Formats: sequence, C-alpha cells, structure tokens
Amino acid sequence: MLLKPEMVPGLVAAGASARVDAHVAPRFRAGDRIRVRNHNPTTHTRLPGYLRGKRGTIEQDYGVFAFPDTHAHGLGEKPQHCYSVRFTAREVWGPAASDRDTLRVDVFDDYMDPD
Repeated sequence: MLLKPEMVPGLVAAGASARVDAHVAPRFRAGDRIRVRNHNPTTHTRLPGYLRGKRGTIEQDYGVFAFPDTHAHGLGEKPQHCYSVRFTAREVWGPAASDRDTLRVDVFDDYMDPD
C-alpha cells in the first residue's frame, strides 16, 4: 500500500507501526561490531549523516520492519531488521568528546556492514 499524506494523521493517532510480518534472517546479533556505510542517497533516508563511516556495536535487534528509504517512495517495503546500535561519543564526535559517554541509534540492515 502506498502511503498518502492524508493518511498520516489517522495512522499516527491509531498507533500504526512499520513492523512487517515477514521472515527475514537477521544479519547481526547483539555484540556484533558494525560500520555504518557512507550512504549518500539523493532521496529520503533515515540514516543520520553524522553516523556515516562510524563504528558501533549492536545492542538489540528490534525485529523486521518496512525499510523507510524504499517505502517512502512507493518502492515496496523491503523488509529488514532494525537494531539499536551503541556508538561511543568519541567515535561520533571526535577526541574532544567524553570517553565515558555513548549514544544509541536505531539503524537498519541496509545501512551497515560487519566491521
């Protein structure tokens, strides 16, 4: 189903989810080290620019969801896993960042490679 702008308020109010009931093997599991791809599409992406090329560790697998980069353009759900990935503040922000701080970002399979 192609999502139309007028459908959004009703879906949000109903608590709609992008979770997909499809069996897709996970590429990663908790503890795996990953590197975020240097992905620079000319269209919609949910990948934060500040994570491109950064290394992190998988913390949790949330399950299978519609991939927003294709779904937003009516190109299909392209079901895949979404993970919570932990990054050190220094990895993301550089040596001036605290060596004790981390951040967690939700990252889709297509944005990552094993490190």
